[in-house]
Amino acid sequence: MNIIFLGPPGSGKGTHAERCGQTMGIPRLSTGDMLREQVKQQTKLGLEAKAYMEAGQLVPDEVILGMIRERIIAPDCANGCIFDGFPRTEPQAEALAGILTIDAVLNLALSDEAIVDRMKGRRCCPDCGHTSHTSWMNGENCVQCSKTMIIRSDDMPETVLNRLQVYHAQTKPLIAYYERQGLLRTVDSTGDVSMVFERVREALS
Repeated sequence: MNIIFLGPPGSGKGTHAERCGQTMGIPRLSTGDMLREQVKQQTKLGLEAKAYMEAGQLVPDEVILGMIRERIIAPDCANGCIFDGFPRTEPQAEALAGILTIDAVLNLALSDEAIVDRMKGRRCCPDCGHTSHTSWMNGENCVQCSKTMIIRSDDMPETVLNRLQVYHAQTKPLIAYYERQGLLRTVDSTGDVSMVFERVREALS
């Protein structure tokens, strides 16, 4: 089963995509994580992406899609995968449809006000990339590698507002796009993690 998780920044896409992947036995694919890994491994695609990133430019769709094509043929994707934060635009969605069949699109709905408030407490490990929230953290260290968790620059309130503007302009139209295809399932993302995850499971059952 191939699933897309949609939603504004801070709506819980990564958290619930990871949990669903573990429950269903399929990998969560984050294009951000894939980019960082390709750059780290200095692959051809990684070096190409790095050049754009260092120049402060968006990585072109062709490069992102090239990474996805390579990733989905891996053995752990044999039974499907979960896309976290991709596609972000209708052209990306159309290109993805040419690569594989999407079975469901889960939209995590949350107000802008709730997102800004939630992002204030989000923390990220600078070493392994694990994310958490102050409301359920026990201490300041990463539970996976023990490094001190930090606030990412793109989680600062002023940056979050800018990210929300981009989301509303570019990504939110995908809700209607996938609704027209009969693939969309919307879940209220307010409440604690376990509560929202139960809604996610019900929507995908």
